[in-house]
Amino acid sequence: MVYVKWAFWGTFWLLIAAIFHYTLPKRDIVYVTGVEIKMEQFGENSLFWAAPDTGANISDGVVKRDVRFIDTVQANGRVKVYRNEDTGWGWPPYFKLDSSNLQAEMRNLTSTADNPNWVAIRYYGWRFIPWSIYPNAVSIKSVEGPDVRLIPWLNITILTVFFALVWAIYVRWRRFRKARIDPMLEEVGDSFEAAGDSIAEKRGRFSRWIDSWRDPAKK
Repeated sequence: MVYVKWAFWGTFWLLIAAIFHYTLPKRDIVYVTGVEIKMEQFGENSLFWAAPDTGANISDGVVKRDVRFIDTVQANGRVKVYRNEDTGWGWPPYFKLDSSNLQAEMRNLTSTADNPNWVAIRYYGWRFIPWSIYPNAVSIKSVEGPDVRLIPWLNITILTVFFALVWAIYVRWRRFRKARIDPMLEEVGDSFEAAGDSIAEKRGRFSRWIDSWRDPAKK
């Protein structure tokens, strides 16, 4: 049971960590090399894309629609591609409704390796090539260079509040368990113990009564 308990809680907290890692905003220092619009076909990976637009082309259960993409290069020379989709009023709650404006900003900040215009792209999500999953860009701002330090104050605040709530719930649960559940379990245990003692005593009396009826010659 101990292993089952640790496996359950390990899986639970791993799931919570994955949700936070996917949902919380992250920032990359990159320079934009281009923007484009491509027709994408959604299947098993549709969970990691925004909801289909009204009037999207659906054929045999497969959704096809145009998606804005942003091509960038990181300081280490690696390329990274972002999608640019509205989140609307759904999850995650970024309430992003200006993907067209963001695409125009990205196009305006396009640069080359010879004269890079470094920017900080704020985004959420993961990049997973086998499933064609892209992070979703939320905002962009110019920065002085690739070594600029950006402190994630929003993430720190959200995680601090979350763990404070978890700690408060845990403390109150321990108090409730100590005041209500533990005494009840002890009472139940005492009842079972008393019942066991009573059964043992009755069995002893029954055995002595049987012995009193045995033939003395067979003793």
